[in-house]
Amino acid sequence: MEEYKIVVKSENETITLAQNIESEKFPNMVICLNGDLGSGKTLFTKGFAHGLGIEEITSPTFTIIKEYQGELMLYHMDVYRLEDFEEEMGIEEYFDRGGVTIIEWAEMIKDKLPEERLDIKFIITGENTRTIILTPHGEKYRSICEDVL
Repeated sequence: MEEYKIVVKSENETITLAQNIESEKFPNMVICLNGDLGSGKTLFTKGFAHGLGIEEITSPTFTIIKEYQGELMLYHMDVYRLEDFEEEMGIEEYFDRGGVTIIEWAEMIKDKLPEERLDIKFIITGENTRTIILTPHGEKYRSICEDVL
C-alpha cells in the first residue's frame, strides 16, 4: 500500500494541505480522516470546505451527518458515536450523490467505506506539529497525492 507523508508545523499548513486537495476535487470523492482527538481532522475539513466556498463548518458530533452547499455538496460525517446506529444510517448512499464526503473517525465504519477513497491519518508529533499520512485507494486518489505533495 502506497503512502505519502507530510509534516505540518501549524494549523495554516493543515488548512493549505486541505485546500490543495480540494483544488483536485471531483464528484463522489470520499476522504476518510483518522487520528486522535485534537489532531486536525475538523480543521482539515474546515479548510477543505472553505475551498468549496463554504464559510462555516461545525463538527457533526451529535448529528453524525451534516450537508453543506458549496461548489460541490459537502457531506461531513463524524461516525465516532455510530456503533448503535450504523445499520439504518444509509451512509453508503452519500458516496454517489455527486458531492464530496469527508468522514471523521472513518476506521469505525471500515466495512462500509468504498473501495476507492483517500485515507488521511493525523498523528500528533508536537504541540503544533502533525505527521499526516495519505493513503490513496485507486488511481484518481493516487494522482491527487502526487499533485499536491
